[in-house]
Amino acid sequence: MKKIAVIGSTNVDLITYVDRLPKEGETLEAPAFRIGRGGKGANQAVAIAKLGSNVVMLSKVGDDTFADTCIQNYQSYGIDTKYVIKVPHSSTGVAPIFVNTTTSQNSILIVKGANNFLKPEDIDRAEKTLKDVDLIVLQLEVPLETVYYAIDFANKHGIKVLLNPAPAVPSLSIDYACKCDFFIPNETELEILTGKPVSTIDEIKQASKVLLDKGLNNLIVTLGSQGSLWFSKDGIEKMIEPIKVDAVDSSGAGDAFIGCFSHFYCNTGDVEASMKKASVFAGLSVTEKGTQSSYPSIEQFDEFIAKHG
Repeated sequence: MKKIAVIGSTNVDLITYVDRLPKEGETLEAPAFRIGRGGKGANQAVAIAKLGSNVVMLSKVGDDTFADTCIQNYQSYGIDTKYVIKVPHSSTGVAPIFVNTTTSQNSILIVKGANNFLKPEDIDRAEKTLKDVDLIVLQLEVPLETVYYAIDFANKHGIKVLLNPAPAVPSLSIDYACKCDFFIPNETELEILTGKPVSTIDEIKQASKVLLDKGLNNLIVTLGSQGSLWFSKDGIEKMIEPIKVDAVDSSGAGDAFIGCFSHFYCNTGDVEASMKKASVFAGLSVTEKGTQSSYPSIEQFDEFIAKHG
């Protein structure tokens, strides 16, 4: 199997299940609560590892009670944690997540904590390991300067790079996005990055064209229950249909897609086939509660593919 580096965030998910969010000044009783392991970087790393690729994680955690459990969680999936470093006098990142039990949709707050301390010099310290990976996967829950440095590092060493611009930052350099092999936002992130409406497929295509015209290599827009769209600089346009499932919790579904796509693309080089696999993997993830805990094992995934194609 190929080796993939994920450079990004480690969070603890504090998940509350609600029938509706409270109004300002209102107190509601919620039916359920759970603690999970999260962070976009961590979720993507776990998804990749569950499918069988070798994964090295570059991240920062705090010196609180969450730090060791986060590191142990990585190790339980066989992820290399030599570059998951504790930051003194800092909290591990946390993400309070509110899941609507009626719609299965979620609202998320991010407290970056130690994730703010992942710096370019951390990439330099990991150079010996990183220069031998086949793909670097990035998101935006760590400082932008670190993301840009990682892209330059990948380009310098001839390593493919995937950027998931989440959460979206309007100031993101599109010049740096164009240095990536893959740029994968969801429709909401696409709207933030372009300032264009995305309420229909035609509007999504028009917004995508704004970014493609600036020189992106490959743009993949994930659309949740509508599937995903791939546009390439060579004029390819492909729509990948979703699988039909009974959704319970959409938390982490986008990260499931990114992780699965990264694994299969890195090992096959087939973009369209990798998107189809990622659509299935993400679809299966929303049928269970939680983020990483909802991701199917390779055995469960293969069994589903064998039954349903």
